[in-house]
Amino acid sequence: MIRIAFVLLIVIPAVEIFGIIQMAQWVGGWNTFLLIILTGVIGAAVARFEGGKVIEDMRAQMQAGQVPGRSMIDGLCVFAGGIMMAVPGFVTDIVGFTLVFPLTRPLYRAVILKYIEKKMKNGHITFYRRP
Repeated sequence: MIRIAFVLLIVIPAVEIFGIIQMAQWVGGWNTFLLIILTGVIGAAVARFEGGKVIEDMRAQMQAGQVPGRSMIDGLCVFAGGIMMAVPGFVTDIVGFTLVFPLTRPLYRAVILKYIEKKMKNGHITFYRRP
């Protein structure tokens, strides 16, 4: 838990600041500022659109009597990607775009499913069915 907090509070902001400084040296300060604003706006629009598609998929699966497992993980990916694109910086924007983009999302889905499977085998996650 300490490692996760360290990465979230120290390493990620340091990498983002370094990336912003590098970009400002390459394209200029105002252009970098505009790029950060532009990626935030585009990211919010893409996350909203993809989130709507995921919700529709979940609705359709539930109406068909199926458990929307894949759609739930897709929703988690879109939500996390939207948050990452809202954070100023270029590294989190790239990761956020790949989380939201439908062609790269299956890569993250596979990792999340393996993580859940591992936790279930270890007994750290238990699912209960309603009678």
